Amino acid sequence: MNRPHARNSLGKVFVNELFSALEQLRFDEKVRVVVFKSEVKGVFCAGADLKERAKMDDAEVGHFVKRLRNLMDEIAALPVPTIAAIDGYALGGGLELALACDLRVAASSAKMGLIETTRGLLPGAGGTQRLPRCVGIGLAKELIFTGRQIDGQQAFSMGLVNHTVPQNNEGDAAYQRALTLAKEILPQAPFAVKMGKLAINRGMEVDIASGMAIEGMCYAQNIPTRDRQEGMAAFREKRPPQFIGK
Repeated sequence: MNRPHARNSLGKVFVNELFSALEQLRFDEKVRVVVFKSEVKGVFCAGADLKERAKMDDAEVGHFVKRLRNLMDEIAALPVPTIAAIDGYALGGGLELALACDLRVAASSAKMGLIETTRGLLPGAGGTQRLPRCVGIGLAKELIFTGRQIDGQQAFSMGLVNHTVPQNNEGDAAYQRALTLAKEILPQAPFAVKMGKLAINRGMEVDIASGMAIEGMCYAQNIPTRDRQEGMAAFREKRPPQFIGK
């Protein structure tokens, strides 16, 4: 993300560009992991573009927030693992974007928060739903009701991010850690990883018996793959597997 003059805030043009990028990523079979990072030092995403928002009437605001919600859903629906590399401020819609990712890595100095209530708003792009699923209902309510900002270490302690790292001189410590995490995922069987993500995402929305059925359907899709056969052969032959995503 690189909108330096507006701290990567989510304006109309920027949102359209993100939709276009997601459309390309979704159908590119060579993509195995997506890392969301900022090219703007000290900022991941400052949230909604409130200067632009102030020029909208009520109907336009409602339409645009719905589009933001759809954007976050599209990020969450990407079939491959997604990682948010939070090296700076992730506020409001910026944190909602990170929450739509599968994994989050933050610099210890990064600042995060759903600060909408301090602006007379409430989270409208998935924050009220994804934050409690991530940190629990009580903590989510506290963070949203107060509009509190927390740093990377606090976020790690409550389970909001998977990893926290000290910031480096280049200001990209979280991105470097995210790359390391991505490199751990890359050697694994791509289709199995996709099915694992699908089983978890769908299963978390239903009771456990239904979740088991979803897992079974995902597993069944993986059985006839060449990668499963390769994994078994590699185990027998005591060699690293060479997965092809089929």
